[in-house]
Amino acid sequence: MSRVVLVTGAGSGIGLASAKAFERNGDTLAVADLSLADAERAAADIGGAMAIEMDVRDEAQVVAGISAVVKTFGRVDVLHANAGVSSMKPAVELTIEDWEYNFDVNARGVFLTNREVVKHFLKRGGGGVIVNTASLAAKVGAPLLAHYSASKFAVIGWTQALAREVASEGIRVNAVCPGFVKTPMQDREVVWEAELRGINPDEVIADYIGQTPLGRLETPEDVAGVVVFLASEDARFMTGQGINVTGGVYMT
Repeated sequence: MSRVVLVTGAGSGIGLASAKAFERNGDTLAVADLSLADAERAAADIGGAMAIEMDVRDEAQVVAGISAVVKTFGRVDVLHANAGVSSMKPAVELTIEDWEYNFDVNARGVFLTNREVVKHFLKRGGGGVIVNTASLAAKVGAPLLAHYSASKFAVIGWTQALAREVASEGIRVNAVCPGFVKTPMQDREVVWEAELRGINPDEVIADYIGQTPLGRLETPEDVAGVVVFLASEDARFMTGQGINVTGGVYMT
């Protein structure tokens, strides 16, 4: 029987690539996004996937969404908690709203989705896998992204602590830390960074590539393959890890 995989933030970028990779692996997919239309487009693109509208900041929506997956398929086996946001400003110009927006989606969203899925795992007797999307910025503080970095460092801390708590129940919890990934989020960030640094967007992209030893921008598919691996039996003895998928930008 195929596994049931729930991917949040699946409407585009890493989430969509991850969902497609799990589908190619033979898994059954539930794809969640803040926009129901985006989730439905992803589900149609995959074929046979369940589409869910889910604001990961909203506890009631998270509980209802995971309950709907369990009701439809009988269980959840894997969660890829991928939904995330960013904004960009010098640290001294950040507002409370900037800080809370990043933390509410990136950290609170991971907490809520992880918590509810672990409750399900425990209720059915243990076992299950979680892969959280962190970031290169969870390993090295990123200028102009101090609040984003802080929220992603929180994801790593949560991942490690949760992994220790639930390991005895056969539940594994890991994270992926992507680098400069070509996604709609990066498209926005390139424009912001160019304006803040007084350079043009092409120079920002050239800087990203210049920092990457493998010499190109990362693709969502580069990340998705590692997510599927971490959810696989081949990674059965890995938990509490923040796996760098950066093309060599960060190597420790």
